[in-house]
Amino acid sequence: MPLHVHQSPEHRVTVGDVDLCVTTFGDRRWPPMLLPCTSRLFWEDGFCDRLAGGGRFVLRYDIRDTGRSTAYATGSPGYSLRDLVVDIIGLMDAFEFPRAHLVGFSVAGWICQLAALDHPDRVSALTLINTRPTSPGPADSDLPGHADRVIEFLAKAPDPDWSDRAAVIDYGVEQARVRAGAHGFDERESRQQTTRMVDRTTNMASSMRNLAFVEAGDRWRERLGDIAVPTLVVHGTDDPFFPYGNGQAMAREIPGADLLPLNGIGHELPPATWDRLLAAMLALQPES
Repeated sequence: MPLHVHQSPEHRVTVGDVDLCVTTFGDRRWPPMLLPCTSRLFWEDGFCDRLAGGGRFVLRYDIRDTGRSTAYATGSPGYSLRDLVVDIIGLMDAFEFPRAHLVGFSVAGWICQLAALDHPDRVSALTLINTRPTSPGPADSDLPGHADRVIEFLAKAPDPDWSDRAAVIDYGVEQARVRAGAHGFDERESRQQTTRMVDRTTNMASSMRNLAFVEAGDRWRERLGDIAVPTLVVHGTDDPFFPYGNGQAMAREIPGADLLPLNGIGHELPPATWDRLLAAMLALQPES
């Protein structure tokens, strides 16, 4: 196991006509893991350090419209879901990775699923966390949709004044509270993380809203049986946003996938889950 983990400064990598904000951990000679997310800070330093300490080169980045990556006008994203897939493949090209283990939480799980389906020669393994096998919009009839408390929040909670930092932070904390599971909600930690995210995001309104407007393209659930790489499906049993049945379905429909339930966990990834999750991720044997 490596004794020292090097973390790069935050920097932008140009992929096509967009800039993606990236941080890396570890040695580029180690097997690569790419972690897209709606803020790279979701993947905390301690989590990435431990992955790198297990002998992985970890690349986390802000997808478009989030953090310090290229942002678009609120309500008018200039990209599709498939463009986000092109971005992750472009990052792999920029870092000269023939293949990589892709790790996606929530909507970033869509990017990882589509990358494995549309670019199977570039993906060595998948970890899919609290995501679902269908794009934005109503859930399939056999899959559970958003819990009532999520629907109520989305319908009734007014948007904050996006120019008011404190109001945006409060809104983010309440959103996290609604998505928390039965294990409990740590408001202090949520407020700290939300504050860090707000303070480094170019356009918070676009960051929170634009993914709902992206063009998703063709369905892909019916193609999950074509995924041929080692796959770990991880899902909180108390997830109110993409409920647990979505993870169960993906684990059934992706050949050979392992399902790791996180008991009492909502649409979140608190440090209490890290030991089991990191062990399972590092035990996954990517295809060479």
